[in-house]
Amino acid sequence: MLELFPQGFEEVDLADGIELVAYTDASGEERLWHVFGGVRGEDVAADWRDRWKAFHQPVRVGPLWIGPPWHEPPPDATPIVIDPGRAFGTGAHPTTQLCVELMLELEPASLVDFGCGSGVLSIVAAKLGFAPVIALDADENAVAATIANAAANSVELGARQANVLDEEAPPVQVAVANITRTSVEALAPRLRSRTLVTSGYLPTDDAALPGFRHLRRITRGGWAADQYEAS
Repeated sequence: MLELFPQGFEEVDLADGIELVAYTDASGEERLWHVFGGVRGEDVAADWRDRWKAFHQPVRVGPLWIGPPWHEPPPDATPIVIDPGRAFGTGAHPTTQLCVELMLELEPASLVDFGCGSGVLSIVAAKLGFAPVIALDADENAVAATIANAAANSVELGARQANVLDEEAPPVQVAVANITRTSVEALAPRLRSRTLVTSGYLPTDDAALPGFRHLRRITRGGWAADQYEAS
């Protein structure tokens, strides 16, 4: 589906599995037939261009409210407004929320966000008083989204395009990496940070990480996040 519709598709949870939905035309439906051997097509309502907004709902994590600009944050929360774009991450995914939970318990310090996506964790860090905040991602769309979302939230951070698994890691106190477990393991030996917060993998994945002492694991919705200290 990612190869057929790189601009995005929808996952719908059903009782007996997951339905993958693409908003497309006749040519796209034909491509689906060739790949999957069968599809179900339906005409969509005239307001389909706005219906996607219904799938982006705000979340509350401690004192923080994370949501899209068409929702109004509650008066008792610190708002993190994220406009869903072409970059991954709106704050609704359990791995993002898990990282935020762990970040809320840290003392503010210098921080780098590896694989920043739309900039949610970088903006959260800046709102919590972490500074300086560095946001890195290999995708130029992610960097652009992070810069735009940071400006919308009136926070300062340094966002740039970088291959986080190849380039030198910046020397900061805290590193956050909401990426795959394989990528975390590849990244760890190159880090120059005392504290590491990671997520993007399952509770069945091993928590041990060479060069770091495991402090804590939390889980939610079938995902895990860990906090480490350099050993």
